[in-house]
Amino acid sequence: MHDYVVPPLVRVAAAESLAASVFRRADAHPGAVALRRRAPGGGWRGVTAGEFRAEVAALAAGLIAAGIAPGDRVALMSRTRYEWTLADYAAWAAGAVTVPVYETSSAEQVEWILRDSAARAVVAETDAHEKVIAGLRAGLPDLEHLWRIDDLDAVARGGKDVRAGVLARRLAGTTAADLATIVYTSGTTGRPKGCELTHGCLLADVRNAVAALPELFEQPGASTLLFLPLAHVFARIIEIGMLEAGAVLGHWPDPDTLADGLAGFRPTFVLAVPRVFEKIYYGAQRQASASSAGGRIFAAAARTAIERSQALAAGRAAGPLQAARHAAFDMLVYRRLRAAVGGRISYAISGGGPLNEQLGHFFRGAGITVLEGYGLTEAAGAATVNRPGRNKIGTVGLPLPGVAVRVAAGGEILIRGDSVFRGYWRNAGATREVLDSDGWLHTGDLGALDDQGMLRVTGRRKELIVTAGGTNVAPAVIEERIRAHPLISRCLVVGDGRPYVGCLITLDPEELEHWKQQHGRPAGASARDLADDADLHADIQRAVDEANKAVSRAESIRRFRILPGDFTEAAGQLTPSDKVRRGVVARDFAADIEALYA
Repeated sequence: MHDYVVPPLVRVAAAESLAASVFRRADAHPGAVALRRRAPGGGWRGVTAGEFRAEVAALAAGLIAAGIAPGDRVALMSRTRYEWTLADYAAWAAGAVTVPVYETSSAEQVEWILRDSAARAVVAETDAHEKVIAGLRAGLPDLEHLWRIDDLDAVARGGKDVRAGVLARRLAGTTAADLATIVYTSGTTGRPKGCELTHGCLLADVRNAVAALPELFEQPGASTLLFLPLAHVFARIIEIGMLEAGAVLGHWPDPDTLADGLAGFRPTFVLAVPRVFEKIYYGAQRQASASSAGGRIFAAAARTAIERSQALAAGRAAGPLQAARHAAFDMLVYRRLRAAVGGRISYAISGGGPLNEQLGHFFRGAGITVLEGYGLTEAAGAATVNRPGRNKIGTVGLPLPGVAVRVAAGGEILIRGDSVFRGYWRNAGATREVLDSDGWLHTGDLGALDDQGMLRVTGRRKELIVTAGGTNVAPAVIEERIRAHPLISRCLVVGDGRPYVGCLITLDPEELEHWKQQHGRPAGASARDLADDADLHADIQRAVDEANKAVSRAESIRRFRILPGDFTEAAGQLTPSDKVRRGVVARDFAADIEALYA
C-alpha cells in the first residue's frame, strides 16, 4: 500500500457557497469582465461581474417566484452556452440543486434522471428536448415547470416582485454542507447513478486547483473557452474555477467548429479530452502532407519537438544544433499550430482518458504544455494534475492540495479529501460499495504512485481481461497506443477466456479519406469496402506491432478486425463523455469477435 498526501492550500468556511462568490466578486470589482458571450452579429462581448450578478439575481428571483424552494432540483438540458452557467448560478442563489442532463441523452435516460432526482423544473434548449420531456411528463409527478433556455428572461421577469431580502436570505441560508448538484455518471455499465456534490466539496476542489495552478488561472488576462459538455463534471469545475479565480469564461456549443471559436475568442488556456489533442495534431499533419515536402517538414518538426520535450524531461539543455532546428521549425510549423488555436495558449489541461505520451511531448516541444490530470465525478472532477513546474508526461501528476491518494495492495486507486462526494443520491447500497468507513473513495481504477508522488493510471479493475491461459491484461495501456495511429478512431481489446488477445478497430473518417487519396483507392470506398484491403491492413498492423512493444507477448494482440463503422453515442456504444461502453460493443459486434478466434 502506498499513500501520497498534499496538504490543502485553501480551506472552505462552513458558511460559504458557490453563488455567494458571484455576489462577492461583483461587490469588489463590478466593472471587471467576468465572462464573454457571443454577440448576435458575430464576435464577442464582455459581461462584467456586476452585469452577471444582476442577471443571476433576477433569474434566481424568478425561480423563487415560480415556487422553487431550497433543496429543490432544477435540471439543465442544453449544450455548453452562456445561459447554462447563468441558470446554474441562479439555481444556487435560490438555494436549489442543479441536475445536469446531457443534451444528447435518449428519452429513457432523460426519464430516469428526472424521475430519480425528482426534479421540479427543467430548463431545455431545443424543440426536440422539449418534445422528449413533454412526452415523459405523465411519469414524472414531481415535474412542475418546463422552461426553454432562450426564454429565461421571461422566467426572470416573473420574479420582479420578489423582495431583495428574500433572495438575500436564500443566499445566506445556503452553506458549504448543502447539496449543490447531482451529477449522474455517464454509465459505462448499468443505469447512471447520481453523485451528490455539495457546495463545500466543489469549492474545496476548485479553490485548491486554482491555488495549485496560478500560471493558468491567475495570469494577467487569463481566459478559457469552454466547449466540453457542462453536464460533465470536468467542464463544470472549470466553469466554477474561472468565476472563483476572477478569470474570463467563454462558451462554445459545437466542438466540430471549435477552430472558429478558438480563433475568435483567443483563450490563454483550454481543457479538453485526449481526442481533441489527437485531432489537432493529425489535422496539422494532414494539412502539411498535402505536398511531399510539407509532409517531410512536419515529420522532422514533430521529431524535433518530441526530442526537445524529452530532453527537458531528462534535465538536459538543448544543444546548439537542436536549438537551431527548433527555432527554424517554430517559424515553419509550431507558430502556425499555436495560431490555429488562437495564438495565446501556452497551457492546456487534458482529462477524461489517457493522453498518448508522444503527443504530450510534441505539444510541449511546440510551445503548448499539456498538463494531464485525473479525477472522477465522485471526487468532484479533479483529484490529481501535473503542474507547470512539475510536469511528468505519462503520469496524471500529483494529488491536488487537500487530496490524499492511496494505491491499495491490488493496485486500486483510492482517494480521500474534502472534495470527495457524500454519496449516491437515494442509493445507500451503492455508496457503501465505494466509500469505506475511513472516508476512502474506491475508484475502481488501477494505477501506481512513483517515489515523487506522481500517479500513473493503468486501467479499470472491471475491464481487466483474463485470457484462457490465465494472463491478466489491462486493455487501456495497449488501446491508448493503438489509437496513436492517425487512421484509427477507436479500438477495443478483447480476449476474456480466449486463447489470445484480439482487437476490434474502427477507422477515422477524415484520415481514411486522406489514405484513399494517397493510395489511389476510389473516393466512394467505405471502411466496409476496404476492410480486407492489403495495404490498409499493413498500415493497421504496423500500429498494432508498435503497441505490442509496450506489453509482454502473452498480453500482445495476435489478431485484429476492422469494423465497417465507428462506435457512436446514438447506438449506445459511447457515453456522452466519449468513453466506450465495452459491454454494448461486445454485444453489437459479437460476430466480429468470434471471427477473431475462428
